[in-house]
Amino acid sequence: MATILSVSGSPSATSRTARLLRHLDDRLTAQGHEVIPLDVRTLPAEALLGADFKHPAVIEATALFERADGVVIGTPVYKAAYSGLLKSLLDLLPQYALAGKTVLPLATGGTTAHVLAIDYALRPVLSSMGPAHITPGWFTLDKDIVVGDDGRLTVEPGTAEALAQVTDQFSIALGGRPTLLAATG
Repeated sequence: MATILSVSGSPSATSRTARLLRHLDDRLTAQGHEVIPLDVRTLPAEALLGADFKHPAVIEATALFERADGVVIGTPVYKAAYSGLLKSLLDLLPQYALAGKTVLPLATGGTTAHVLAIDYALRPVLSSMGPAHITPGWFTLDKDIVVGDDGRLTVEPGTAEALAQVTDQFSIALGGRPTLLAATG
């Protein structure tokens, strides 16, 4: 099966975006894919903000993109756009870092006013990086993602089903088969 890089562009250590991505990573792993998580917030700020292309962490992140057959990009939406943290990483990658790859864009946010951020802010940048295919993305409201006291993630049933569908479409685009697992919340 495919190797998938799952990138969280959230600056928060308790990010709903990152938790949601890891939840979807489990689904992709169950479909037989190798999933490699990357939380951009773990990369050194001085390398990202100083545009240090030669920093070992940036070189390693670039290598992860090169290795991947598919990339899931997840970001919280701030002021109608993807996170500045994600932008700083994308700016350091080679111009065609997504060449030949299948990409699934995902976003989270507090209001439906941000629902178009995927198509009008994130998708153009991803398209400029040369992917073979960008599958339909999905915007999830923060209120539909609940983290319990035990750390378990619950996703509102309608949202869970929609996320399962876009994840399965991404998997199929990579040559995989959708899982027969129920849309888990």
